[in-house]
Amino acid sequence: MHKYKKAQSIQGRGTAGKAIVMGILERRGRDIISKVRAKVIKNIATKTIHDEVKKVVEPKSQLFTDELSSYVGLDKEYAHQVINHMEAYVRGNVHTNGIENFWSLLKRTIRGTYVSVEPFHLFRYVDEQSFRFNKRDDDNSGRFAKVVSGVVGKRVTYKNLTGKETELT
Repeated sequence: MHKYKKAQSIQGRGTAGKAIVMGILERRGRDIISKVRAKVIKNIATKTIHDEVKKVVEPKSQLFTDELSSYVGLDKEYAHQVINHMEAYVRGNVHTNGIENFWSLLKRTIRGTYVSVEPFHLFRYVDEQSFRFNKRDDDNSGRFAKVVSGVVGKRVTYKNLTGKETELT
């Protein structure tokens, strides 16, 4: 979309009333698949974003982001490079295509498979899609075996399922 058309048709980020999901993709070599970490966060404030990045990214690592202003200042601890999607999607090794792929899969799952997702369950859908993405080199039976081994001894109560309780018991 041309810059002037985008300015005409898209006013603001359109985030009013929407839950916010943040994702970090660890790029790996050609023979090893990349891994994603994604979670629902409370806001896109600079402090929130920086705190989440610092939890999972080692200092001095290369960090590639889009031009969201909340990322400003990350260059103090990281080799931070920004790609402005109004100008280009790729500049050498600087791009966000891997995480954009994850967002596409997550959105397709929510809109197509699940259709209606309650905000208090969103983190579960995000976790499921992260698991699928990170285990995409495995087949369905392998992923199923991993899931079953992870749920042994755990249960979801009705209160938990309806959002009245936040902890799994």
